[in-house]
Parts: sequence; structure tokens; C-alpha cells
Amino acid sequence: MNKPVVKVFNSGKVKSMNYPEKVTIGDITVRDGFQHEEKFIPTEAKLWVAEQLILSGFKHIELTNLGNPKGMPQFRDADALLKGIRKSKAVAHLIGGVSITAVTIREKAIERAIEARKEGWGPDRILLMVSTSESHHKKNSGLSLDEYWKMAEKYIPLAHDAGIKVNGTVSTIWGCPIEGPTKMEKAIDFTKRWLDIGANDVEHADHDGSASPDRVYRYFSMLLDSIPNPEKHIVHLHTTRGWGLANVLAALQAGMTNYESTLGGIGGQPANFVDGVPVAGTGSYYYKDPGITGLVTTEDMVVMMDEMGIQTNLDIDRILETGAMTERIVGRRLRSESIKNGRIPKSLSGKA
Repeated sequence: MNKPVVKVFNSGKVKSMNYPEKVTIGDITVRDGFQHEEKFIPTEAKLWVAEQLILSGFKHIELTNLGNPKGMPQFRDADALLKGIRKSKAVAHLIGGVSITAVTIREKAIERAIEARKEGWGPDRILLMVSTSESHHKKNSGLSLDEYWKMAEKYIPLAHDAGIKVNGTVSTIWGCPIEGPTKMEKAIDFTKRWLDIGANDVEHADHDGSASPDRVYRYFSMLLDSIPNPEKHIVHLHTTRGWGLANVLAALQAGMTNYESTLGGIGGQPANFVDGVPVAGTGSYYYKDPGITGLVTTEDMVVMMDEMGIQTNLDIDRILETGAMTERIVGRRLRSESIKNGRIPKSLSGKA
């Protein structure tokens, strides 16, 4: 595959920056983004955002979480949202080519997804998750790692039998908020294990902004040396400390071609306070102030990639419009600089 080249002149020598000429981007605003909000986002608003993302060209949308809504009330409308996107007239001509994902951390959620799929409105893909940190994993799932792997080995074939693809996520790759530093090599081993037991793809998650560009480059270089199938891997990065796009660039230089992000950079962990009521969420151990958002910003990432000559097959102007409306939906200014400053003009007329 040909790669765009950026020439850097240094003492008469020319160096090149290598990165893929095209990438795939999935948007996870409606699930991972809205889960961090301290007010319930109306189902109609979530559906509108999902529709706009699909109309913008996204082929991968993470829509909801099928876990118990008692601890995460933002997802109490999961069934309605999954049914709504299937019935949507706005995207009826496109939905057949879009993969809709629901998070299903535990058994009951997986069973719920399978039953919904059999009824014709369930997700195309579900997400299971392990952390390389035992403490973090136990906190998130309620199971030990050994127990979780056994559960995954049982349920992945059941999901496949129902026509559902399975993503296996690996978290705490670059650090754990409970245990501290982690070993990246362990995440490579976990990735191999996911693929060995039947996961269709693997998400590599910086869950709280612990990753730095040098370690992102090192990890994904190690990953592709070990498992040279970039289409099997998804880059999931946070920007809690402002390093999001720097980390995206590092992943691009390592050769990664599959990314996910949220509008305005919203998201992170499930809120532990929704509509004025304290809820379980994921506790306080890494819950951030609701004004401090987490993920890489979709708008800024696609604008940056466009400037770099990387093909995304996305309607960037529509994405910026959707991002601006998302700010109104959540009721505050978000992290997208591209919404505020626009794209870089391509001609003297000012047209992008």
C-alpha cells in the first residue's frame, strides 16, 4: 500500500514520515460518549446523532450498552434505541452496510443481545472486555480474569451462532488507575488469546489517558510485528491529558489503520450521578469531573487526517455540523477545536 510522505529537510537530508493512505474510523459517541453525561440524553437525541453519523459515512457505530441500567441509567433506553435505528427512515438505505455495536460485559447482557438479534433488531456486533490489570478487571466486570476468559470462551460461539460478531477489548495497556504501571507485552498476549478463542477483532484501549506517544508507537509496532493484520485491530485513545491527537499520529506512524472516537471528545467512564441521583457507575476510582472529557475528538481527528492526505471516506462538513449540534444536546462547550475554528480553507474563496 502506498503511503503519503511528508518531507523534512535537515542539513540537506530528506526524511519521510510514513503513515497509511487510508483509514477506517468508527464513532462511539452514542454509547461511550453519552455514558459520561450527568443528565439523561433523550432517546430521540441519541437516535438523531446516530443517524447523522451514518449519513456522514461511518460504517461502525457503537450505539448502547445492554448491561443492567440500574448502575448505568444512561442506557435504560437500549432496546428502544436498537429498534429505532433499525426502523429509521433517514438511514434505511444505508443501515444494511453499517455495523451496530452494543457493549455486553457480562452473561445476561450477551444473552439479551442474542435474543434481540433473533427477534430482528439486535446488534450486529457485541463488545467484551478484559484489563491487563487484575484489580481493574475485577472492578469493571465483577469477575477474575480466569473466570472472565472462561465466560468468553463459552459465549463467543453462541454469539456467532446468532449471527453476531464479537469484539474483544484489551484495557489498561499503558497503565492502571488502581495498580499503576502495566506491561504492554501482557496486552499482546491477551490480544492473541482473544483471536484464538474466536473474537472477530480486538480493541486496544487507553481507558483514561495514561498513554504517551512514544509508548503508543512502541506498543502498536510490537502488535503489528506479532499479529500483522491491522484490520483486526482498533485504536481507542483518550485525550484526558491533551495527548489524544499526538497519540493518533504515533499510531498512524506505527501502521494502524482502524480508529474510533467521539464527537467533542466526550466520554470516558459511566457517570456515577445522573439526573440528580447518585448511581453505581464505575465508582470514584477514576471518574473524572463531568467537564473533563475523555476520548479523542472525532471532528479534530478527521480534519487532521484530511490535511495529511489520509482518506477516511467521511463527510467532514456534516461531521462538524453534527458535532456543533451535539454541544447543544449536552448543553456545554466541548473539546473540538475544529467546530470552533473550522477546516483549513483550500482556496482563496475560503471553500474547504
